[in-house]
Amino acid sequence: MKKIEVGDLLPSFSLKDQNNKTVNSLDFIGKPMVIYFYPKDDTPGCTKEACKFRDDFESFTDLGTVVIGISADSVASHKNFEQKYNLPFLLLADTKNEVRNLFGVPKNLFFIPGRVTYVIDKNGIVKYIFNSQLSAEKHIENALQKLKSLL
Repeated sequence: MKKIEVGDLLPSFSLKDQNNKTVNSLDFIGKPMVIYFYPKDDTPGCTKEACKFRDDFESFTDLGTVVIGISADSVASHKNFEQKYNLPFLLLADTKNEVRNLFGVPKNLFFIPGRVTYVIDKNGIVKYIFNSQLSAEKHIENALQKLKSLL
């Protein structure tokens, strides 16, 4: 299966969020989105990334943007992660890595699931992709910069 690239249309997928509610990607067409794939809840890099999204969340909402984090962790793990760090955005449980594979998110560093962020415009078109396992906080800075340039 081919990986998602800039210019592609957001694929349709449904996953459970941290509240065990089914979320469909196409429900957000009409709003810009940031979808970020991360390796694992409550690990140092992933916690740093999630907390940076939390700390800058108002900047995203000011731009009308939906923020969605996706990992292979369970609904219960996501709920604990959300509560522990007061995360104000959706966390989706891709327990079978089906959506990760749909997007073509690569594995990095000793087969650790990759850390990739997608910026999608209000029409559902992928406008920007940032792939960096080690620069967790840079995902947020780059996504905000790209969103601002789309306005």
